[in-house]
Amino acid sequence: LEALYQPLEQPKGLLLICHPNPTQGGSMLNKVVSSVQRCARDAGYITLRFNYRGVGASEGVHDMHSGEIDDAEAALDWLCAQHPQLPVSLAGFSFGGFVACSLAARLEARGIAVQRLLMLAPAVTRLQAQPVPTGGQLVVIQPEQDEVIDPAQVYAWCEALPRAHELLKVAECGHF
Repeated sequence: LEALYQPLEQPKGLLLICHPNPTQGGSMLNKVVSSVQRCARDAGYITLRFNYRGVGASEGVHDMHSGEIDDAEAALDWLCAQHPQLPVSLAGFSFGGFVACSLAARLEARGIAVQRLLMLAPAVTRLQAQPVPTGGQLVVIQPEQDEVIDPAQVYAWCEALPRAHELLKVAECGHF
């Protein structure tokens, strides 16, 4: 997998960042993903953003489901091997929100804690039949003028969540 890793001298945690839909041009070079990495670094997190299989220089073919979750898990395994003592957080934008949420649930089922899950304009229609992690902090950020992800669907998904979470609605903002 192709990735961009940003270590820090005295980090407070790790953040793995998942990018949007590869069939619609999504990659780790997406400006939202790049901005998340920069903000997380400035907040004291070691960060890793990566390309799913079949994107950029990453080998393989994407399958728009479990393959990308497997890729995220492999990237996180590498990141955690570099810094095994640090707490893990996950972030995902659009399709990447589905990937990050699915990975968090997979890790939780194996007894691995995720401190924080940050979902930006998440593709919640992909999460209808997927488990959502019950532990850690969950923050959903949704632009109110999103032209790709229907804000009403995100709000309804959040309202139906049986767990504590924070929903941040961003006024006068589109998907990108």
